[in-house]
Amino acid sequence: MTRRAPQGRPQLRRGMIVTKKHLPRRTVLRGLGATIALPLLDGMIPAFTATRLTAAAPVRRFGAVYMAMGMNMPLFTQDGTGDLQITPILQPIGAFKDRLTVVRGLGMANADSRQDGTGQHSRIGPCWLTGVRPKKTEGADFHAGVSMDQILAAQLGQETQLASIELAAETPEMLGSCEFGYTCAYTSTMAWKTPTTPLPMEVNPRNVFERMFGAGDSTDARARLAQHRRDRSLLDAVSEDVAQLRRDVGESDRAKLGEFMDSLRDVERRIQNAEEQGLVELPVVEKPVGIPASYEEHLKLLFDLLTLAYQTDLTRISTFMLARELSLRTYPEIGVPDPHHPLSHHQNNPEQVAKLGKLNVFHLTLFSHFLERMAATQDGDGSLLDHTLLLFGSGMSDSNLHLPRSIPTIVVGGKEFGLRGGRHIRVDDTSRTEEIGIAGEIGADVPLCNLQLTLMDRMGVRVDSFGDSSGHIDLTA
Repeated sequence: MTRRAPQGRPQLRRGMIVTKKHLPRRTVLRGLGATIALPLLDGMIPAFTATRLTAAAPVRRFGAVYMAMGMNMPLFTQDGTGDLQITPILQPIGAFKDRLTVVRGLGMANADSRQDGTGQHSRIGPCWLTGVRPKKTEGADFHAGVSMDQILAAQLGQETQLASIELAAETPEMLGSCEFGYTCAYTSTMAWKTPTTPLPMEVNPRNVFERMFGAGDSTDARARLAQHRRDRSLLDAVSEDVAQLRRDVGESDRAKLGEFMDSLRDVERRIQNAEEQGLVELPVVEKPVGIPASYEEHLKLLFDLLTLAYQTDLTRISTFMLARELSLRTYPEIGVPDPHHPLSHHQNNPEQVAKLGKLNVFHLTLFSHFLERMAATQDGDGSLLDHTLLLFGSGMSDSNLHLPRSIPTIVVGGKEFGLRGGRHIRVDDTSRTEEIGIAGEIGADVPLCNLQLTLMDRMGVRVDSFGDSSGHIDLTA
């Protein structure tokens, strides 16, 4: 039987705090049935071991961020290799050039059209992180492969409360047919725990927050909202304990606690505002309460929650789908009123291609918000971004042709992972040619899985092979 904390004044786990102001790494705050993990504080490192622990390898984190339906490739690619050029699409993340590695010449042979013909979107989605050709089916007998994030989570997730977090900007559809005989499960998630177990992506920030920090007894959205209005803020519930903790720790830790609690309160405020606005505008709510009406605010809120999850070490592994394959979302806020999927079939119309490029820049701009928050959040002797390895990309290059070849791929990581950064690497095998070529590419693609195998190795998780991998990639070339 699980013992519940007594009601009334929330309790800090005081038995976990030992003498000489040393705090255990797992010190948490409890209130209203929720648990709030704390970031790494100086007081969690005993004086007699501080030197040893500071010199030890920091916690490493991984995130995969997916942008569906390709790119305006001429605005993304550069000529030659070596020093990275900040092309128009890369402009939003140009400030992080020293951490960026663009890898050119990667492809996904198991997502091509040679065997099953139509259905590229449905193959590309699950193949991006698994390297496996999904089974063509409209039923519940779907089958793909274990995704790289879940291989990492199986090992690194044992040390955190949540093995992984899966986020998306659009409501997933896990049942039914979405494209030419393929189940919607293939376009609704990137994460596969087993070949037959796709993990649902969470869209609602409130659900993400409650998964991270606890929830009430009711699962009804209106009941939860009413409960939140009746109760004090979760942060108010633990404010007395936070005040006492800040008195007991050093000046540096007080500053960290203040920054952490400010961030947490800001996220909670924005979620509550989104819920209240949603109920006012839509008395009969069909979409999940808690999702901001603005796509930009929605993604920034999810990125901020992910930053908190990393900061508190609730998880070290994440996947984030900015848009899913076949998405019909429009972006009038940036002058792109066209639905994303039809726009991707631009037929080389210059106006449509330009709109696709504008959409690509917008997605990279939102990604830059995440990088900025991660870079501004202290973690050990550096920042969260210093200790996080990110894979950003899409499963196709030329969306008009649905080509899973020479796909746009960006690695974000620093010296902690042995990466030089600021590099543009070409890995395709130009000694061989194939019938299809794009943007001057005539070489046979190297499997994307080669890069993913290399990234897993940099994360300290070594596997002999992955998907259709044929080896590793030298990211220092």
